[in-house]
Amino acid sequence: MNQVLNLLHGTFILHNPSFRGHHKESLLLFQKRSCLSHRNSTGFQSCRGLQSYFQGNCGTKDSEDKCLVISKGKITDRRELDAIPPIQTLKEYPKEELFGKVVMVRFDSDILLKEALYLKSPLVNRAVFTIKYLYNAGAKVILASNWGDSSIPVHLLEESVADYLSSVLQLEVLPVNSVSGYVQSKAEALEEADVILLENLSKFGGELSNCSIFSEKLASGVDIFVNDAFSQSHKNLASNVGVTRFCYASVAGFHFEENLSQLREATTTNKYPYIAIIGGGHLIDKASSLHFLASKCDGLVFVGMMAFQIMHASGLTVPLNLVDPSATEDSLKIIQLANCRKIPVVCLKDFWCVNDHLPKRLDLFPMNGIMDGWAPVDLGPVSLGEIFSLLSKAKKILCIGPLKLRSTGENTCGTSKLVMMLDKLIQNGCDVTVVGSAAAKAIMETARSPSVYNIVASASIIWEFLRGRKLPGLSALDRAYPFKIDWDSIFCDPVQPLVVDIGSGEKNAGNGLFLFGMATRLKDLNFLGLDINEKLVKRCLNSVRQSGLTNGYFIATNATSTFRSIVSSYRGKLVLISIQCPNPDFNKQEHRWRMLQRPLIEAISDLLTTGGKVFLQSDIEAVAVRMKEQFMMYGKGKFAVLNDEDDPNIGQGGWLKENPFGIRSDWEQHVINREAPMYRVMISKIDQY
Repeated sequence: MNQVLNLLHGTFILHNPSFRGHHKESLLLFQKRSCLSHRNSTGFQSCRGLQSYFQGNCGTKDSEDKCLVISKGKITDRRELDAIPPIQTLKEYPKEELFGKVVMVRFDSDILLKEALYLKSPLVNRAVFTIKYLYNAGAKVILASNWGDSSIPVHLLEESVADYLSSVLQLEVLPVNSVSGYVQSKAEALEEADVILLENLSKFGGELSNCSIFSEKLASGVDIFVNDAFSQSHKNLASNVGVTRFCYASVAGFHFEENLSQLREATTTNKYPYIAIIGGGHLIDKASSLHFLASKCDGLVFVGMMAFQIMHASGLTVPLNLVDPSATEDSLKIIQLANCRKIPVVCLKDFWCVNDHLPKRLDLFPMNGIMDGWAPVDLGPVSLGEIFSLLSKAKKILCIGPLKLRSTGENTCGTSKLVMMLDKLIQNGCDVTVVGSAAAKAIMETARSPSVYNIVASASIIWEFLRGRKLPGLSALDRAYPFKIDWDSIFCDPVQPLVVDIGSGEKNAGNGLFLFGMATRLKDLNFLGLDINEKLVKRCLNSVRQSGLTNGYFIATNATSTFRSIVSSYRGKLVLISIQCPNPDFNKQEHRWRMLQRPLIEAISDLLTTGGKVFLQSDIEAVAVRMKEQFMMYGKGKFAVLNDEDDPNIGQGGWLKENPFGIRSDWEQHVINREAPMYRVMISKIDQY
């Protein structure tokens, strides 16, 4: 081993003085190539950043997320490609792996506690199915949610909610009464029942602040997290984001998955003309979303109070009491973009109005003739005529926000006539998506066949998504792989032996420097870095693109849950795994989220070729010992430690004296520079037969 480490059938990684002699020079080279800037707690600073690989109008870091790329012959906003990541779903998760596991389900109280009487509702069916699916698979189920709005009293006792859920699920649901001390309570309760309910999370500040300590406590004892509360995806909560850090798998439930499908349907299309009907007010809060719609749609129709902002910015005379001066600049930008793209913007020409001093009276006014004391509530006939003229040729329509200007008990007919228009368009092959509870209510009350509409109940999530914000509850879930991984485009030769560095973006592998060094030296191997830190992975990928490296790549993922599906799709042999310097904070016994968990080790033992190697390294002996012991414990008897006593590179305790690859990460170099020890071990997959 002190001369040659034979990985597989003639593939060699040299370990000799001539190889190590270039170490310092190669590190400097890789530092120039790395695009990361990182300072750790000891003050050790890694390499300075590279310029973005994008050229021309995309030449700066700020432009990276705004860059336009070519997709299927069309210019596409970059955020469309990144905002809906491929995620792990309960439907795709191996059912046999659920047996005996403790699974926490973050359920949607708006569905299960408000609509439970309507058991035939598709929303309720999917939400119920998630829980019963887990129960029938043999999982121990923990239910968690928050409640406390106008229809669900915050003081509603967990016992009452548990009884209610028991009747809905037809399962015994046992409440756990103390979150502050529920580590033991959960364990005891799970011995008595297969489904338990945690306390109302809205009581706890740590839920709203996504407190790490609270999240850890919430996830204590949990193996798998299932998010089935899509309506909370735009919120950064402990129960939908924080807990994912402490579970070895985090997936979407059936209700969540269906809502995500509706989100895709609502915000993407291959049918044109594509028209957006926009209701509601507060344009200043939705400006970036409206700007995005103006850049994608073939026409905009404003049917809410925002119409007055747009008309005012266009120079039309409207009552100033209906205009927010602070939104004028944003309104002008939307109009300018529409004019630049030469798309129509339809505003209202007349309105049905009410007067609070004249109850039960409706009058029709033109846009510039609304008298004092009168307030617009619905669309007038001239407005409806112009709207129908624009919509008549549409093939895709997005209705977002209320379809009338103001709720009123009076029957104005404007909204119902607009819904009848949409009915006719659907009959002619137009796709119509309706977003928001107010618009959905109008459709349900008026449409002949509401089921033919794609209805998305939560407008707030769509507005957040359209403004380009990633949904925290969605981003926290594990990525699903392979999701059309095109190995031919990733590697020049997609069948040569593969080396996988797990945790390659963090300090453990020198912010990608270890992988870069190996890939540059060993062109006859392909190198894949897996790391959970998406920002670091993006920067490493930028370095790959700029350097022209054709045998190195990085993927942002939780390797614990996705390693098997990623690597199993690779056509070549897996010959080496490296795991270096995992953060010791994640390896405390009370932590449930650790990079090295049983599912990952079992996947490595199945996929690593016979004779392949696992390289483990840490500057903390307890961490290195634990990693080695875990591979021996969970490796299905397929692993043996290489500790030849005659090998001069084997030191005290069986640890390797030197890095066998001659390539050090910046963190490893830092440890050596301060004359601290590194604890290294090489494990080999043995032939059991």
